[in-house]
Amino acid sequence: MDAEELSSTGGEWAGRAVCVAGAGVSGRAAARVLAERGARVTVVEGRDGDEQRAHAAALEEHARGLPDGGGSITVRLGDGDTLPGGTELVVISPGWRPDAPLPRAAAAAGIEVYGEVELAWRLRPEGAAPWLAITGTDGKTTVVRMLACMLQAAGHDALAVGNVGTPIVEAVLEKHEVGGGPPSGGRRKRRVLAVELSSYQLHWSSSLAPIASAVLNLAPDHLDWHGSMEEYAAAKAKIFQRCGTAVYNADDPGSSGLAAGAGRRRAGFTLEVPGPGLLGVVDELLVDRAFTADPEREAAELAALGDVRPFAPHNVANALAAAALARAYGVPPEAVREGLRAFVPDPHRIQHVADAGGVTYINDSKATQPHAAAASLAAYESIVWIAGGLLKGLEVDDLVRSCAPRLRGVVLMGRDRARIAEALARHAPDIPVVDVADTDTGAMDRVVNEAAALARPGDTVLLAPVGASFDMFANYPARGDAFIASVRRLPGAALPGEQPG
Repeated sequence: MDAEELSSTGGEWAGRAVCVAGAGVSGRAAARVLAERGARVTVVEGRDGDEQRAHAAALEEHARGLPDGGGSITVRLGDGDTLPGGTELVVISPGWRPDAPLPRAAAAAGIEVYGEVELAWRLRPEGAAPWLAITGTDGKTTVVRMLACMLQAAGHDALAVGNVGTPIVEAVLEKHEVGGGPPSGGRRKRRVLAVELSSYQLHWSSSLAPIASAVLNLAPDHLDWHGSMEEYAAAKAKIFQRCGTAVYNADDPGSSGLAAGAGRRRAGFTLEVPGPGLLGVVDELLVDRAFTADPEREAAELAALGDVRPFAPHNVANALAAAALARAYGVPPEAVREGLRAFVPDPHRIQHVADAGGVTYINDSKATQPHAAAASLAAYESIVWIAGGLLKGLEVDDLVRSCAPRLRGVVLMGRDRARIAEALARHAPDIPVVDVADTDTGAMDRVVNEAAALARPGDTVLLAPVGASFDMFANYPARGDAFIASVRRLPGAALPGEQPG
């Protein structure tokens, strides 16, 4: 940023003492942007390792390189609890709990606290890119990426941001060419942001006003952070407070309830035949009866079920949610279909890994709580289920009861496997259960081998752990990668599209 830009964008930030809580990706982005606008930034971070020290040095070097009129950045490592003296505003990273000492101290002192997403909204320049925002317990990343593909297919310069991809505070300020026509004419239409928002990010936000917002579903999650289901739902509901069009899941009571009275317009999506005001499924087609000229009498064909990849009922719902947001922005039906066909699914989400001995192996390591695992289990008829991990205080009885008729067998791993075993004993006592207590690097090989021994031709071995991964793995991708590697070591394993060797 040059001196002329600094002088024109500093404004209210010049000389202001801002505490940025957290030196992660979003915190570092916020610190840089604020310093470029003349703020005196103090970054506080509870960790003090080599990685944090490298980030701190880079931030301080960035501030020293600013021209006259720029601000400053000081980084304080190893103490994330103490509010710096003289702080006028706290910009907090999404992982910080509301009851942590620093935000409590700020609240007690009457100092405003908000997150990087709220900062991004307030920093938007004149003519800033519009937002299409997405939250929900499950499916957010898939929907935001589907939506970006649909927008791009319509010729828009779309970017997926927020809880994925580019930090949103950088995306809203990024310079880009804005054209008036589709790509075939050599210029792109204006930038549009497809914004994924977690409940943490929404908790620390207050004034967001997207053109359209969606709540995909609502089920217990992150209750240890929010304190209660009511607080979790209240955070999710913030996405609807000032939006233009509220997109809700008509098959999900939680989503429908949050949307009641929200937005200037409401549009739902359902896996059933849609009525007026809804998007849904008719025969093998995704159709729109919300954004047509006459929703009472007219439906627009958007895509075929075969255009949804990977195919599963909950992923059809994801496609309908993305389509509703795209249609709210004026995307034509043909671009919805083209976008779905262009969409490349992220790994570890109902990912077909291989086939071996007539058995299909599916990796859904991202299914880290009961609602996500239920959607995955509902997609297959005869399942050897691999489950376990950290349940984060969530109950699994309803999940086990609902999926019991589909289970051929279960292999359990991870710290909270005994709780899943107890639920299986109550609700599926005749299902064979194998308990793998190992936690070493070879544990996944033993898990997969046990699952393969239980499976019969036509079965699906499904990793849908229902628990978080941190008891055994660095994260859910690491768990999924271990599963993939173990499956591909099975005798005769063939990758999708290959013939068994």
